[in-house]
Amino acid sequence: MVKNIFDLTGRVALVTGGNGGIGFGIARGLAGAGAAVAIAGRNENKNRAALQRLTAAGLPAIALKCDVTDPAAVAKMVDTTVDKLGGLNILVNNAGTNRRTDEPQNLTLDDWQLVVDTNLTSLHVVSAAAFPHLKSNGGKVINIGSMMSVLATGYAPAYAASKGGVVQYSKSLAVGWARHDIQVNCILPGWVRTDMTEGFLKMFPERYQVIVDRTPAGRWAEPQELAGTAIYLASRASDFVTGAAIPVDGGYLVQ
Repeated sequence: MVKNIFDLTGRVALVTGGNGGIGFGIARGLAGAGAAVAIAGRNENKNRAALQRLTAAGLPAIALKCDVTDPAAVAKMVDTTVDKLGGLNILVNNAGTNRRTDEPQNLTLDDWQLVVDTNLTSLHVVSAAAFPHLKSNGGKVINIGSMMSVLATGYAPAYAASKGGVVQYSKSLAVGWARHDIQVNCILPGWVRTDMTEGFLKMFPERYQVIVDRTPAGRWAEPQELAGTAIYLASRASDFVTGAAIPVDGGYLVQ
């Protein structure tokens, strides 16, 4: 009998920003495929609500409070995951934020620094903390980029710059960690209905239909639709895939 190469039974996953939106959709998918999952986020109320949804579905999970811009908090997050779940095999760097402006030059330096620290610098901090555990048995790192890793926008310059950096940093990890049997890849989500994009629609309500019209699939995605690609990248099915950036965007980047 051929074993299911997508089965994550016995694996432990840590998902930053796993208490909502894309992160929660991925965390639920990984848990459904058999992994024990730690979801981490700054908001304890959201953490508790997300954990309740997972455990109510019979999925193995814990929730941890963590600000990924704080190296001490990150170290504690990783150590607690290993202590409570018995190891760490899969890391999903999903935590992110955005600050928008009418024109690029009007974005404040504080907003720029917040976005870059959260979206890009945290990848290095979290990945470095997780590395000793990931290399023990071979590991998987999944970094969440964006369409803005490839495209440009005038209203979110720090976000676009940080997400472009996510892809390049992922390639560096892929090269540097290949000898440790760690695969590092990116998912580039398209337009997904989340709290973050709700804020975008409040600022630019006319953009909703423009985006739908450009997307060949003819709609926005739901967060759980990112889970299949994450399961693939977390599983043995992707053992010879590293340094890739995979759009999950309903075809938005095609045209």
